[in-house]
Amino acid sequence: MRPTLLALYIVWVLWAVSWGIAALWVDRTVARPDTEREWRYRRFTLPGWVFLLGLPVRGLPIDYTAWDPWWRFPAEIEWMMVVFAAGGCALAWWARLHLGRLWSAALTRKEGHRVIDSGPYALVRHPIYTGLYAAALATFAIRASPAVALGLAFYLIGYWVKAREEERFLAAELEPQTYDSYRRRVPMLLPFLRF
Repeated sequence: MRPTLLALYIVWVLWAVSWGIAALWVDRTVARPDTEREWRYRRFTLPGWVFLLGLPVRGLPIDYTAWDPWWRFPAEIEWMMVVFAAGGCALAWWARLHLGRLWSAALTRKEGHRVIDSGPYALVRHPIYTGLYAAALATFAIRASPAVALGLAFYLIGYWVKAREEERFLAAELEPQTYDSYRRRVPMLLPFLRF
């Protein structure tokens, strides 16, 4: 395995393990939408993760030519992509820490939930997803292949759907005027781009 690819996987593993441990540090959930809303985005994010990272799935017939890379960058550029992926994970962590105990992996309203509009949430409404988008794009740049491109597409769509579902849920659960005002002021996923 190339050193850059190994380093990229280390970035993802460190992020995933630390993220899982931090999931224990949350406030009590007081509301959550129906299960169908959860699966609207998970139908995309789960296969996105699998194909983006090339995770083995038992019983899944695999055409290994789908993993043949379209290109290979020089090592210096691949190391820059590893740093970019680490930066994306760091942005996600900054946002996670800024949310504190209000964070949740699922669509939920926590006890004492309110609109957070400072720190990374002053730049975009969903900085965790923005950071994960950056890390996913860097991963694709290093591992570019048809299967990874499919994973990237599922991944990006899944987190966009999740962001939209979160917005609908929070607008209904929190003070509507406050959330609408925040939504008008701050872009959803990409700084300076309103859509």
